[in-house]
Amino acid sequence: MIRFILQRLLMIIPILIGVSLLLFLLLSLTPGDPAKIALGSDATEEQLNLFREQTGLNQPLMIQYFNYMKNAVTGDLGMSYITRQTVSSMIAVRVGNTLFLSFTSMFLTIVVALFLGIAMALKQNSFFDNFMRVVTIVFTSMPQFWLAMMMIILFSVWLGWLPPSGLGTFKQAVMPVLSLTLSGVTVCARTGRSSMLEVINQDYIRTAKAKGAGPARIVTRHALKMALLPVVVVLGSNFAAQLGGSVIVETVFGLPGLGSHILAAIRMKDTPVIMAVAILLAVIFKCIMLVIDVIQVLIDPRLTARFKRRNGS
Repeated sequence: MIRFILQRLLMIIPILIGVSLLLFLLLSLTPGDPAKIALGSDATEEQLNLFREQTGLNQPLMIQYFNYMKNAVTGDLGMSYITRQTVSSMIAVRVGNTLFLSFTSMFLTIVVALFLGIAMALKQNSFFDNFMRVVTIVFTSMPQFWLAMMMIILFSVWLGWLPPSGLGTFKQAVMPVLSLTLSGVTVCARTGRSSMLEVINQDYIRTAKAKGAGPARIVTRHALKMALLPVVVVLGSNFAAQLGGSVIVETVFGLPGLGSHILAAIRMKDTPVIMAVAILLAVIFKCIMLVIDVIQVLIDPRLTARFKRRNGS
């Protein structure tokens, strides 16, 4: 298993190089001069040239990229063109909010979608199942920014139950976390329902029923493990969507996180901030996918047997 994990970790390196290089090239093609944006329209040509020299913007594009990556490997993520603060300190202030939103919503998605998917499968074609299928379709179809704004109008403006911004208290966290969770729950619940229906119709489940096993034992001891496999795969893509959704949620609710930070940096063409946040989000996503790969190997007997044969060969 250690060898498997190390192989997956090594695969992150070329992915990060590809992501960083593509992003750097795209940023160089976008209109706007970072020096003029940072110093303003009143800056003289001498001030602009001095700024470009200090930040390395006067060098060829690939030299800029190699210098940035060389410094990033040593932990130096550079300084913001706009605030002239170190990018590391700016990220440190905001990364906690983004991770709290993403991981809290992911945990709630797993718990709620798991129980909801199982319940829908066990009560197939009942009123509950049909009703929840309609509900999940409706919430899946809702754009995240629209759902977030409707929450603010309903719970903050009309009812006055929850504050429209902030993340410091439980009430402040409810709407941002809920808006990220709902879309993930609907997709994972429908996947869990389909997977559970497929599993409970297998021959070994009929055998367990014939031996007198109750519904609870059949689900927890026989069906759940195999039904989790498709859900685990969907969770990976859902977590990526939640990281992307944090940009929208943090902007709508005015939260100081990485999502709103990178959006502001894109407007100002603050390349060091954009690069650092994008690489960090890519690392977080790949680490989560590594965890999901390990979980798949652990819960799928076929993958476990194949993994053991490969290590034994």
